[in-house]
Amino acid sequence: MSEEFNLIAEMRDDQGKGASRRLRRQGKVPAIIYGAGREPRSLMFDHNKVLQQLEDPSFYSSILNIKVGDKSRAAVVKDIQRHPAKQRILHIDLQRIVEDEKIKMQIPIHYLGEEEAVGVKLGGGTVSKLMTELEISCLPKDLPEFLEVDISELELDQMLNVSDIKLPEGTEITELLIEQNPAIVSIQEIKEIIEEDIEGEDSEGEAEADDTSDSTEQDQKDEQVQSEGDSGEETPKDD
Repeated sequence: MSEEFNLIAEMRDDQGKGASRRLRRQGKVPAIIYGAGREPRSLMFDHNKVLQQLEDPSFYSSILNIKVGDKSRAAVVKDIQRHPAKQRILHIDLQRIVEDEKIKMQIPIHYLGEEEAVGVKLGGGTVSKLMTELEISCLPKDLPEFLEVDISELELDQMLNVSDIKLPEGTEITELLIEQNPAIVSIQEIKEIIEEDIEGEDSEGEAEADDTSDSTEQDQKDEQVQSEGDSGEETPKDD
């Protein structure tokens, strides 16, 4: 089972873009929790404490213990909206979980033996990760922190598919992924790309032209992202 995280939340009643902006200026993160057959509720978290928790990669695929007053609710992260240019969380979507109901989660894939892989060590190839996470279905108690895939025996021009992943007990993948069975990782030959001088000069000129407009567009982009984060807000109802 994955690690458990504890987060302290507060209920909030104010809705809309203006209310969310005020919360962010106060160092809070607006959030919503839904699922388990209950109405969605609006919450808020301390921004810095959430940011600290996010430093642990397992946060995204773990059971979260959400404490609101004297009550606790188990939930998982479904979506986190971030500012594109600043270290700021704009909004968090949480899904309540029930012990005897399966949940679907995107779980990170950890590739083992990259440097020792036959195709890398003997063939001079490079590892190409085609998938870095996989959606699985399981009961909350069986939720893994990550999936491990050993590629140490993978040779040059070989690949592994979804069907090669050894799933932990109690977990399964969607039927569509089983049918499609896409590749997840391969070892390819390193090819040196030589660009003509004129192409390099053209690219440099285009980059300089782009730089002149970046500073004037950034403020407009920030405001747009802020509005998009607010537009995803749902109107909750009481439990």
